[in-house]
Amino acid sequence: MEPRPILVAVAWPYANGLQHLGHIGGAYLPADIFARYHRARGNDVLMVSGSDAHGTPITVRADQEGVDPIDIVNRYHPEFLRQWDTLGISFDLFTTTMTENHHDVTRSIFNRLRERGYIDLRTTEQMYDPEAERFLPDRYVEGTCPHCGYPRARGDQCENCGRTLDPIDLINPVSRVSGATPVLRETEHFFLLLSKLEPELLAWLESREGWRRHVINWSLQFVKDGLHDRAITRDLTWGVRLPDDELGEGKRIYVWFDAVIGYLSASIEWAQRSGDPEAWRRWWEGPEPESYYFVGKDNIPFHTVIWPAILLGHGDLDLPTNVPANQYVTFKGEKASKSAGVGRSVLEYLEVVQPDALRYALASVLPEQNDTELTDDEIVRRVNDELVAVWGNLVNRVLSMIGRNFDGVVPEPADPQAADTELVATVDRALDEVAASIEAVELRAALRAAMSAAQAANAYLSDNEPWKVVKNDPARAGTVLHHALQAVAGVNVALSPYIPFASASVAEALGVPSGEGWARTEIPAGRRLGALAPLFSKLDSPLFGDDT
Repeated sequence: MEPRPILVAVAWPYANGLQHLGHIGGAYLPADIFARYHRARGNDVLMVSGSDAHGTPITVRADQEGVDPIDIVNRYHPEFLRQWDTLGISFDLFTTTMTENHHDVTRSIFNRLRERGYIDLRTTEQMYDPEAERFLPDRYVEGTCPHCGYPRARGDQCENCGRTLDPIDLINPVSRVSGATPVLRETEHFFLLLSKLEPELLAWLESREGWRRHVINWSLQFVKDGLHDRAITRDLTWGVRLPDDELGEGKRIYVWFDAVIGYLSASIEWAQRSGDPEAWRRWWEGPEPESYYFVGKDNIPFHTVIWPAILLGHGDLDLPTNVPANQYVTFKGEKASKSAGVGRSVLEYLEVVQPDALRYALASVLPEQNDTELTDDEIVRRVNDELVAVWGNLVNRVLSMIGRNFDGVVPEPADPQAADTELVATVDRALDEVAASIEAVELRAALRAAMSAAQAANAYLSDNEPWKVVKNDPARAGTVLHHALQAVAGVNVALSPYIPFASASVAEALGVPSGEGWARTEIPAGRRLGALAPLFSKLDSPLFGDDT
């Protein structure tokens, strides 16, 4: 079978603070699990993202600290890279929206849409702070959401109900710069003509199959409510410059338009770095590529409506295959949030929890269909009672018994019984089940299937008791351990997208390739196994010495 080109496009985080577990569980870990699986299957994966350098939260923070926005980005982008490396998030490229390449690609998309009649210039009214004497970008305005009554809605979107907004929609708007009540003043801006793209976009959405219910329902309703033309420039001095100076100085392409283009610009940058500048087209043009966009639910409209509208307007680029947006990870009933200070940073957790253990705990509660509550106690329980007790214990038992009783050499099986061959068949079926679930982006179900196979292997050991049998019937004990080892090899493949560091260690001890192929490799009799330290450490509760 020919390798499939799989684009794994991951939400671009604002470079204004460290990521928390909600971010990781919402987008980054699911994307990495999905990418690692497809790489193991031999597919051509391109996984891209980067730091969103133009988000208004960055300029807000820069204003608060009295520094330039680039200083904020330069502080946090290296921390993101350290975080991905420590956690094992395997980007092919994690870049920024500050690159010359990104600015060029954004302007190219702008020009293409304008040439095709999907962008025009209008005189419009924009919020203006009379005390600060400046126009206000959308996120510099806060107020009450007209749809759900949330009191801290932003001028571009309500985080509570997820509706996209314009600042003029807000009830009792307030400037985040001075606290003054903003007023409307006329200014010129370019608009994306979403209304013109609405019929084609609706037909495309109605043709989607296999999307998560909350994603497709929300998207369809969003479009059926009617799309309004939306300004894609703002009165700013930070961001992507327009293709010419038609509007004069002080105008920039706004972040909600340029950030989604980052998926394309990052692909092009990756191709340039690879030495084949045209290589990006394999993931963006024609019927073969598949593209999956991993985002949180607050980003659904930008990835199922706005970005597809831009792609439709362009005309020559592929639309998303799927947008498997997750719901929220909550902490004590609140959505994890950098700005609200809810939830510790990932780097804080990685100081007390092994990367694989943290990945496992998060993967076991991914909010695929509903918001998921996560506590430190739940992390401890998942790691100790499942990862350590089931998988870590299985690997340790099998390898240590072979080490003690067979000098670390894989024993020759003799006259296998039905239970022996059934165990291996169970693991092979589990590999197929895990694969089917990951293909459908049902990652929790896939993890459950993998762990069920590990539990079956533990039950097999308990039923056959090789530690007792070896005293009177070493041939039978060797047969049991031989088959248990084959089961370990298979389960290790199934778990490799979830716990890649431990899986690589197990593969090395077994003498098999790591992360290559989605099938159990037979471990031959007579092979000497490598040394393997305990895979995981049990966690103490509380994790941080308090009840937080």
